[in-house]
Amino acid sequence: MPPFLMLLLRFIVLIQHLIIPSLGKSKGSIQVQEGIAFMIGDGKLLTNAHCVEHNTQVEEANVLTAQYRCIYWLQVKVKRRGDDTKYVAKVLAKGMECDIALLSVENEKFWKGAEPLQFGHLPRLQDSVTVVGYPLGGDTISVTKGVVSRIEVTSYAHGSAELLGIQIDAAINPGNSGGPAFNDQGECIGVAFQVYRSDDVENIGYVIPTTVVSHFLDDYERNGKYTGFPSLGILLQKLENPALRACLKVPSNEGVLVRRVEPTSGASNVLKEGDVVVSFDGVDVGSEGTVPFRSTERIAFRYLISQKFTGDIAELGIIRAGTFMKVQTAMNPRIHLVPYHIEGGQPSYLIVAGLVFTPLSEPLIDEEREDSIGLKLLTKARYSMARFKGEQIVVLKFNGTRIKNIHHLAHLVDSCKEKYLVFEFEDNYLAVLEREASSAASSCILKDYGIPSERSSDLLEPYVDPVGENQVIEHHDLGDSPITNSDFGFDGLQWA
Repeated sequence: MPPFLMLLLRFIVLIQHLIIPSLGKSKGSIQVQEGIAFMIGDGKLLTNAHCVEHNTQVEEANVLTAQYRCIYWLQVKVKRRGDDTKYVAKVLAKGMECDIALLSVENEKFWKGAEPLQFGHLPRLQDSVTVVGYPLGGDTISVTKGVVSRIEVTSYAHGSAELLGIQIDAAINPGNSGGPAFNDQGECIGVAFQVYRSDDVENIGYVIPTTVVSHFLDDYERNGKYTGFPSLGILLQKLENPALRACLKVPSNEGVLVRRVEPTSGASNVLKEGDVVVSFDGVDVGSEGTVPFRSTERIAFRYLISQKFTGDIAELGIIRAGTFMKVQTAMNPRIHLVPYHIEGGQPSYLIVAGLVFTPLSEPLIDEEREDSIGLKLLTKARYSMARFKGEQIVVLKFNGTRIKNIHHLAHLVDSCKEKYLVFEFEDNYLAVLEREASSAASSCILKDYGIPSERSSDLLEPYVDPVGENQVIEHHDLGDSPITNSDFGFDGLQWA
């Protein structure tokens, strides 16, 4: 082992994420999830977001399960290599899309003799790479070595995002997550975060490159929090077909066709279906949806988008009906109608007598299994777009009013003076509750099941209509392309 690596191993930290049940009818044993973090200076540690995914403040850790409501203490502890002392760490920021989390430890003893790891540049193909960690829950550190086999825009499994990634052939296993990857100069070139498993291939691991890490850290420094990677919010199609380019009056082998524009994106004000995007901030976009990368390579167009920050302005060169023009659009994170992660880690919920309402999310779909969600609801989740910020998939009307989101439902229930509460579901099922009787029943249910409140804390805030009281939102049918299609498939479509 190179001498510099022995020195660097002193600054690798083991994370223990404790999940401790404390109240409720489903008490269980303490769960311990482990990962790796490393020191980056200024009293901070870097790791994967999925290593601390469920962390939240102890007093706010209220979890509503399908059967019982339990209160959990969720705590992150860290310890340095060769030291049995564990220190409590605070999660400063979590980037779910990029699978990065920033931690801090206030105890000064933890930092005695510590030095930050130095970040290196993006490696080249076949450059050597060394990955360290505690795979499979081992007590001693593990070191594996390999080479860089590919650098491309990669699907980040945890965040369902498409960002730059480094593919390596060094072994990565559970327990390596959050650990640094080094080059031969002892510089950190990225963070180990996922592995591709298949019977057909082996030793395909992935590292988050320092370009993505730097974007995350810069975002945190700029805003005091993580705001996310921006999106154009458009569905694109390749223009490899000469007849298609001629039909669209595109004179050269360039550009990608805009097929759909999300109503919540900044681009909805300047782009239309049928526009052809030929440049992004002065960089030409090829007909395969790629742009120049380094000296002799090309990479997916969405790489340029991921370099922007929330609130930045991008200049697009487009061809519309044969005429070239330039337009500008504000860059903002994509608004998902069905979120991949729940903000704050706790779902919103509302209990009305025996009915429990909660927003649809990907974690809920995974928990309940797709076959039990129902085909119609699952189709909505896969094929619909948000029409305004704050919209949620709703499968009911309340007293004849179409619901916009769960906060809207709570507001209507609270302000209802009618004798009956009428819930009209989209499967033509009608549920009617007597208002006064349901209120009394709710109190008994909360008491019997040990539930402190009939709603989550976010629903205690005053309701603000996301689209205005007098604005009517048209009820659209399902779209014709999946919102989850994030890469070029057989149909040549890609979300940017």
